[in-house]
Amino acid sequence: MLLKDFIKEGTSRLESLYPTSEARNIVLMLCEDRIGTKSYTHLVEPDYVVKDKYIEPLMAALERLATGEPIQYVIGKTEFCGHEFKVTPDVLIPRPETELLCREAIKVGSRLRRMRQAYGDSYPVRILDLCTGSGCIAWTVALNIPGAVVVGTDISEKAMMVAMGQDFQANLKETGAIAPQFKIADVLGDPDSFGFGSFDLILSNPPYIMDSEKVRMRSNVLDFEPHSALFVPDDDPLLFHRAIARWSSSLLSSDGTGMTEINEQLGEPARKVFVDAGFQNAETVKDFYDKDRFIFYSR
Repeated sequence: MLLKDFIKEGTSRLESLYPTSEARNIVLMLCEDRIGTKSYTHLVEPDYVVKDKYIEPLMAALERLATGEPIQYVIGKTEFCGHEFKVTPDVLIPRPETELLCREAIKVGSRLRRMRQAYGDSYPVRILDLCTGSGCIAWTVALNIPGAVVVGTDISEKAMMVAMGQDFQANLKETGAIAPQFKIADVLGDPDSFGFGSFDLILSNPPYIMDSEKVRMRSNVLDFEPHSALFVPDDDPLLFHRAIARWSSSLLSSDGTGMTEINEQLGEPARKVFVDAGFQNAETVKDFYDKDRFIFYSR
């Protein structure tokens, strides 16, 4: 089979689920993962023939994609903040919006690190990632703030296995960064027994999509990504943000900063949760779609 013919067939199979350009990109990602081609191979080599040994695996993967299963789960990985992360159906697929949170956290953490170095203070920047999932936030800040002590928590043992299984040994060796520690913990539980001391940064991408919003969601999200990491009840949509505020009240250092993702519809109510918890410097921050997406807070 010619590569261009497989791409055409695959795109056609997926067009009922995605816009044509997105369907084509998904097929191109599959080909790159399975047979090592580039997004332009079929253009510069129109007679490129897919070897017989690859046909069956490609078709099997295409069948999975045709059910709506995300390409990231099919190939078992995704890119986030310039790094390749392993993902499974036990964890959310990291979103571009969360990269914004990481970038801001890296700015704050790096500035704090430089200040301490300037004053001869060797105390490391300490960061807590609540609801860590794949560990994408924890690993990203650890790799970009050398020497930072990062702890990631999640209630899901399966998610914790994914987070701990991320392979960045080469990056750690190159940068001198320290691998995050991961601990199973329920953010809805008591922070006082956590046992890791205080933190300079507390970050989180908790569940925040209301159950009533499910009707507007694509099947590739609704049918495949873990609901426990996505949804909150309509009658208590800020359940996790109150918990994060409680953990932050207990564990955030006096001059520390917190950053959490929020539902775009709940910007002001979410901000008030943190104000009511004693964080007078709480602000709503927008994403690149100009939607309320984060609360940044400090004492």
